[in-house]
Amino acid sequence: MQQAIEKSESMGLMCHFSLRVANLSRTHLLAGKVGEAIPLAHRALDLSREHKERGHEAWALRLLGEIHSHPEALDPKKAEDHYRQALALAEELGMRPLTAHCRKGLGALYGRTGREEKARAELTTAIDMYREMEMTYWLEKAETALAGAG
Repeated sequence: MQQAIEKSESMGLMCHFSLRVANLSRTHLLAGKVGEAIPLAHRALDLSREHKERGHEAWALRLLGEIHSHPEALDPKKAEDHYRQALALAEELGMRPLTAHCRKGLGALYGRTGREEKARAELTTAIDMYREMEMTYWLEKAETALAGAG
């Protein structure tokens, strides 16, 4: 992924470049390399804004929420702020799956930080949305999070 990004950048292929950078950041996050994920996520956010890719901006904001929800970079205030920004943009743009993911992320964050009532409300909303969209994989994840939130 790093090579693809470097090649795209050297060739000036900037269409969807922010998404590629965000995907590399997410890969680092999933691999437990949080320190490497953070600057890439910020770069993805900056690029999406620079190129007016509002949908990619919403995804980058959600990614920053995920990063700051991670135990190695836990910052509940930053996580909530990023999730809320992503949620507002996703709702404005009609990005229902992303809206549900933001609700799930907020619910999980609230559950980890002792705000059970808010956790249940966000997770219930995410569950309803996943069910309506027939997103069974994510539905199960949200149901599991809800079971652990109360």
